[in-house]
Amino acid sequence: MPREARVLSCMHPLPLHIPLACLCLGLLSATAQQPAPAAKPARAPNPVLAPIEDAAGLPRVLLIGDSISMGYTLPVRKLLTGKANVHRIPANGGPTKNGVASIKKWLGGGKWDVIHFNWGIHDLKFMPDGKRQVEPADYEANLRQLVTTLKTTGARLIWASTTPIPEGELNPPRKFGQVAEYNAIAARVMKENGVTINDLNAWMTPKFEEFHKPKDLHYTEAGSDHLAQKVAAAVGEALGK
Repeated sequence: MPREARVLSCMHPLPLHIPLACLCLGLLSATAQQPAPAAKPARAPNPVLAPIEDAAGLPRVLLIGDSISMGYTLPVRKLLTGKANVHRIPANGGPTKNGVASIKKWLGGGKWDVIHFNWGIHDLKFMPDGKRQVEPADYEANLRQLVTTLKTTGARLIWASTTPIPEGELNPPRKFGQVAEYNAIAARVMKENGVTINDLNAWMTPKFEEFHKPKDLHYTEAGSDHLAQKVAAAVGEALGK
């Protein structure tokens, strides 16, 4: 066969008499031979949120707060080993409206000797509509409701002031209101209710540039350890009363 004829023969479309079903089966067979995508490994559970077993005879402490408190939970637990059973809520506490919705579930039915708690950073966050996630008046109302509920436990209550937020661009991009405004609201509510204030803001401020992550309100491990020292001291003092 001349070379030109052979080229034209190769370029000729498939004969019309080949059944379409055969083509489909061929495609399906080729697809079936492709290796299945590897399954993503399951994310290990966060040990901070895992429940703990109480050591008999020790007082029970509950930590309530957002990701900042999650950072200091384990070092606080270590610092109070042999002195207290340090629990925490099994979640990021988020804004006060989450607290109002979940506080009774978080408290459960057991006895608490000390409850160390904070809300604030999530309340301060500006949302797409230009408003803060929880505006100041609602923040105060929510805190009053939460304190009323917490007081029913009979536990010694410790409020932790909200830690600083860096100026400028954050990663991921977020904007917040003034920490001082919300801390002032919380301080008024706590003083009116006889709740001890653990001023984590004042404790962290001198070390803030050293301990916070770049363009982030969260802390390095050393920063969380620094906060844990103040939290453990406040809890220990409350237990000694």
